[in-house]
Amino acid sequence: MTLGRVSLGALVLWLFRALRPPGRSIERQDRGRLILLSVLWVGIPFTLFPLAQEHINSAVTGLLNGAVPVFVAIVSTVLLKVAPRGVQLAGIAIGFAGILLISISSGGGDASEAQGVLLVLAATVCYGFAINLAAPLQAKYGAVVLMSGVLGLASLWVLPLGLWNLGDNEWSAGPILSVVFLGAVGTGAAYWIMSTLVGRVGGIRASFITYLIPVVSLVLGIVFRDDIVSVGALAGAVLTIAGAFLASRRQS
Repeated sequence: MTLGRVSLGALVLWLFRALRPPGRSIERQDRGRLILLSVLWVGIPFTLFPLAQEHINSAVTGLLNGAVPVFVAIVSTVLLKVAPRGVQLAGIAIGFAGILLISISSGGGDASEAQGVLLVLAATVCYGFAINLAAPLQAKYGAVVLMSGVLGLASLWVLPLGLWNLGDNEWSAGPILSVVFLGAVGTGAAYWIMSTLVGRVGGIRASFITYLIPVVSLVLGIVFRDDIVSVGALAGAVLTIAGAFLASRRQS
């Protein structure tokens, strides 16, 4: 599924790129950054999330994703050497408190759950680095050129995982159509939109869109998958979203 999503997303962007006037090619000095971005933004997270969901449910995974803006703000502070202050500093502190509360509430049952939480947090930290790394590249090359390259390279990184036990899988129309939709829309179009947003408003403010993930995943997980979420995890999600909102505010 992961290989299908990433490769279909890359195909959609490459087809769209072919229909447009030739864009600026990735220059030699930026190719290393492109490779690093493909690993951090797609390769590692798309590998970790399926592994994590063998230990925790989709609702908890979505709640932990609410921490993305907090990690983006922290990485931006470290890389750009801009010390947070005021509401931003308060937001980072509140967001961390929320992350800890979700992690303790969701991963305190046994070692398996704790492993799932750690895998999601590792993927979220990767997003924090990737979104900051993407901003100058997007401004230079545009979203289509950048993300077609990122997803194309990422297809290579997830290839071993996609081929693992391929012969043991059963094929049916429903899952295949789901993967096609997730690849074309949930990966190709979504990364295109996110990259465009990063270039226009910056990494921290662009990550605001991830506030929707905890809400959507919580509702869908409970309604369609009967996921169970603790009160502590819900309270942590509220703190994380509040902290992320404050951390994404512009400094005066």
